[in-house]
Amino acid sequence: MNSFFPLRPDTEPEIYAYAIDDSHHQGQLKVGYTTRDVRARIAEQTKTAQVPFTIVLEESAMRDDGSTFDDHPVHQLLSQQFTRMGGEWFVCSIDDVKAAIAAVRENRDSMTRRTQSFIMRPEQRDAVEKTRDYFNRFRQDNLNEPPRFLWNAKMRFGKTFTSYELAKAEGYKRILVLTFKPAVENSWRDDLESHKDFEGWQFISRETMLAYETADKSRPIVCFGSFQDYLGKNAAGGIKARNEWVHEINWDLVIFDEYHFGAWRDSARELFEQEDSREQNDNMNSVAQIIDESFAQGDTDFLPITTGAYLFLSGTPFRAIANGEFIEEQIFNWTYSDEQQAKEQWDASNGSNPYASLPRMVLMTYQMPDQIREIASGGEFNEFDLNEFFHAEGDGDEAHFKHRSEVQKWIDLLRGGFAETTVDELKLGATKPPMPYGDSRLKNILLHTFWFLPSVSSCYAMRNLLNEQQNAFFHDYTVNVAAGSAAGIGLEALEPIRKSMAKPLESKTITLSCGKLTTGVTVKPWTGILMLRNLKSPETYFQAAFRVQSPWAIDNPDGMHPNDQEILKQECYVFDFAPTRALRQIADYSCSLHPDDTASPEQSVGEFIHFLPVLAYDGSSMRRVDATDVLDIASAGTSATLLAKRWESALLVNVDDLTLRKLMNNDRAMDALMSIEGFRKLNDDLEKIINKSDEIKEIKGKDEKPSTAEKKQLSEDEKETKSLRKQVQEKLIKFATKIPIFMYLTDYREQTLKDVITKLEPDLFKKVTGLTKDDFDLLLSLNVFNGARMNDAVYKFKRYEDDSLSYAGIDKHENDTHVGLFDTAVPMQEFEEM
Repeated sequence: MNSFFPLRPDTEPEIYAYAIDDSHHQGQLKVGYTTRDVRARIAEQTKTAQVPFTIVLEESAMRDDGSTFDDHPVHQLLSQQFTRMGGEWFVCSIDDVKAAIAAVRENRDSMTRRTQSFIMRPEQRDAVEKTRDYFNRFRQDNLNEPPRFLWNAKMRFGKTFTSYELAKAEGYKRILVLTFKPAVENSWRDDLESHKDFEGWQFISRETMLAYETADKSRPIVCFGSFQDYLGKNAAGGIKARNEWVHEINWDLVIFDEYHFGAWRDSARELFEQEDSREQNDNMNSVAQIIDESFAQGDTDFLPITTGAYLFLSGTPFRAIANGEFIEEQIFNWTYSDEQQAKEQWDASNGSNPYASLPRMVLMTYQMPDQIREIASGGEFNEFDLNEFFHAEGDGDEAHFKHRSEVQKWIDLLRGGFAETTVDELKLGATKPPMPYGDSRLKNILLHTFWFLPSVSSCYAMRNLLNEQQNAFFHDYTVNVAAGSAAGIGLEALEPIRKSMAKPLESKTITLSCGKLTTGVTVKPWTGILMLRNLKSPETYFQAAFRVQSPWAIDNPDGMHPNDQEILKQECYVFDFAPTRALRQIADYSCSLHPDDTASPEQSVGEFIHFLPVLAYDGSSMRRVDATDVLDIASAGTSATLLAKRWESALLVNVDDLTLRKLMNNDRAMDALMSIEGFRKLNDDLEKIINKSDEIKEIKGKDEKPSTAEKKQLSEDEKETKSLRKQVQEKLIKFATKIPIFMYLTDYREQTLKDVITKLEPDLFKKVTGLTKDDFDLLLSLNVFNGARMNDAVYKFKRYEDDSLSYAGIDKHENDTHVGLFDTAVPMQEFEEM
């Protein structure tokens, strides 16, 4: 009976290739065919020699129509272009073998180097279909005007590949790509020349040998050029002679790439690097002036180019959308949230997840220590000014920071060193935040980072400082300066960075830039970006941030499964040291993704930070913030949640040895504290802490190294002391959390909180806390509570309260002359200036 129902074969016929790592087979691949298990077949071939092998390719030897082929026609095609070393060995690459297999599968008698055959993802198909539909509807009503369509699609959407698919679907034969960033040429050229869908298409640019005059006019032509070249004028104000042909052709489609900031108006000069050649700058100025005057109104008639349609590409075209250049039916949207949601919701039954290698971004913001922050406060929102902090003077090796000492402290902070000293060796109990080069988890991930600085001088000053002796930790990193004319233009600036990453899992690099390489380039090993300059627009901020979100994966990681993939970058990081500014960017960016007001600000921000978590360090601890926090901080510099948590901060109380000694030596203070619930054992705890602390100092102070027994005892004593100190600290914090309630007991804002407690409501204070006002005064005098931190907490509460009320049109204190904090009152003018 079984003969009537034979089983399907376990394996289908396959072409395979493997390599042997020895001097005899250097640079060679063995190409074979089998209908059995590939590994078993290769093992039979290498068994006698007993040499290790690496399988580099496995592909089906079956065509779409069900017919099959073996390795003979593959060998024949390879022999036409590559050296055959005898038998089935060839001096060629994996891509060469793929190209030969593709040619045989498609019954072609010659091979090309087109090895890519992936199909469009769902969102790419949607973009093409929506654009075609709009083009067709527009042409029915506007026969004499070209349609205009915008793809608002973030980096990694695949704008170049999808643009070509649109052109192919529409049957376009003449496509002109214009950009302000010539560095993106590689992407446009690679996608056209590597994918089988564009067989026969021709790519023309100033960098290619092919010219339009000699191109085959019967086949599709893609011409790539920069705005400043093709639209720039000569000295007489006319079209350059070498570009006249561009203006004579009736193009089927003109694509504006990197169409940022709405019509490229105010930011046109920012996008075009200042240090490029004089000729290009002159061209840039003439073009930008035309764009300023015409493009914002959606007027493209000024272009001395004729076309059948316009396609605009950008990941951040918010100003163009807000200005009404494009209405809803002219826009296709694909955002970071869309991408990460697709990744999260992918149905495994549909095959491998095409979004799996796209890493999740994490934003980490840090409140700088007061000692660092105070020398560079100011700016538009009276915040920490990054441009001032990293201001530098001089050129090249002579470049140096204006605030060199503070920048050095910041470098120490990156490693976690300076953060410890700012909280008195952490004795105050503040949680040490994970710093980029201090936390072992981050340090192992951040092998290659991008530092975005304010100027060319600051880039060189940072390189010079990192190279100094005290920063030996960073001497293991290759520091690349991608700034200034010396770094080159466009892709020239990228080449040294890629060379320094020759072995990206072993090497370490830091790239310093003030604008280069922030758009249109892909550097896979970058896993983190440090935002070290003021950036007012979310467009610029996220164009730079998304540089580190490039996928990074290894195909065939074990050398035995060519179709497997190991993802090296699951997450990537944005580090920001101006928290309010950073969260304002998050709020602006996420709300800009919904210009039609279909979602509330809370919904927009909440959706965005679900996929891009935001961790904020407020000087005490690092917490993940929610949408309400982001919006509050963006408008008021803090949030209700974080304000409340400030009164749970370990920084509000002092439990260092000096304070505890003062407390233990004051009988009245000890009696007062022990009258509070939870402090019954306080005397014993303090005595243990002081005694153990003295013993630890004594052992550490010895000239000779401690013995093994002493080291063990030292470790146990330190653990016990730390535990007891933390218990005392937690009890004092629990007491401190009861203090804020008294801020609500009076409308007399000139009163300090201490006066409210001790003069207006002493009886209530005794009931709530268990302390009399005199006891509380005594504890304050002994420095048990940190008055400066309490002043800061009250100040932030009142500032937040003012902003909340003013938002509702209420000003309860317009006639006040002073504002009371915890134990001091400041003049209203000073409060506003703060």
